[in-house]
Amino acid sequence: MINEKIKQAIEQYSEELTAIRRKLHSEPELSWEEVNTTNFVCDYLDQLGISYRKAEPTGVIAEIKGGKPGKTVALRGDMDALSVEELNKDLPYASKTEGKMHACGHDSHTAMLMIAAKALNGIKDDIPGNVRLLFQPAEEVAEGAKALVKQGAVEGVDNVFGIHIWSQMPTNKVSCPVGPTFASADLFTVTFKGRGGHGAMPHACIDAAIVASSFVMNVQAIVSRTVDTLNPAVLTVGKMVVGTRFNVIAENAVIEGTVRCFDPKTRDHIETQLKHYAEQVAAMYGATAKVDYIHGTQAVNNDEYSAKLVQKVAAEAFGEDAVYFEKPTMGGEDFSEYMALVPGSFALVGSGNPEKDTEWAHHHGKFNIDEDALVTGAELYAQYAWAYLNE
Repeated sequence: MINEKIKQAIEQYSEELTAIRRKLHSEPELSWEEVNTTNFVCDYLDQLGISYRKAEPTGVIAEIKGGKPGKTVALRGDMDALSVEELNKDLPYASKTEGKMHACGHDSHTAMLMIAAKALNGIKDDIPGNVRLLFQPAEEVAEGAKALVKQGAVEGVDNVFGIHIWSQMPTNKVSCPVGPTFASADLFTVTFKGRGGHGAMPHACIDAAIVASSFVMNVQAIVSRTVDTLNPAVLTVGKMVVGTRFNVIAENAVIEGTVRCFDPKTRDHIETQLKHYAEQVAAMYGATAKVDYIHGTQAVNNDEYSAKLVQKVAAEAFGEDAVYFEKPTMGGEDFSEYMALVPGSFALVGSGNPEKDTEWAHHHGKFNIDEDALVTGAELYAQYAWAYLNE
């Protein structure tokens, strides 16, 4: 199952892999702004002779056509950075742009996929089928995968595979369990309207601050008292804006939050209950409520066949000890948009190493990766594609 030419090639390209990752890390671009990153990937594909087309407005869809007939497998690597100030100022490859940083490892995903493409392109005559390469923008705003899907990213694709570097796992461990691994991630906004007035005369008003506060204190009962205890769910209120002045009764209050879970029925139930709670709390005080509920990403649910193939590939390529089973996370991932249309799997590659100070949480200003994990990720991309197409 393991292709030795792939293994040797990626080991040979390891220094180039690190250099690419460091270049991308030092030049972060936010979601839908990945113009230079897109052009950099395209220039690299031109050098390799791999056909591609630019997505709109950013991103790249490329394809390695094998020398033999067969299926098509897609490999996805995201490219966007975050609005985070890098705190690793001593790094020679630290972000050059104030307030922008690759704080989630997408620089490594892009670099690993580029080197995987180079290794696969070197053996393309032996490949029974095709390898689609998806260099995806805008994962951090949960819009990039949908955009690529609309532009035909998975048309004719039989299977899809993605990787996320993971600082909470030991370096070079590979986790790809069967079933849900990332939660669905929705957003909600609740707007309460009362009746404002003088702070000295609350009896003549309907205080939106009281209404909103009551909602925040009671809405957690949706999860604790109406959701099946065997179905994990999180409802978080992250922002509340209310009032304009110390001596004015607030007329309006706006609350924003997120809902995370793995089960689609639980997701629908929480949405219904959230609207019910908002309306009833508002009615109790004589106010009104408007709820905007936005479905963000779906849950990432690894296909059994694909996940077990990842585990098999990891064991054969890196040893049985490399196979790891990380518990599911309530974090969201728009890779689920591909999996809604095509079976596949999404693996985590560990990069946490206390000796290298790479165990900081994703999205933190001190986030960094153990670059020893880059070779593991690049080879996993390529070996999975080879293994799937040869099954």
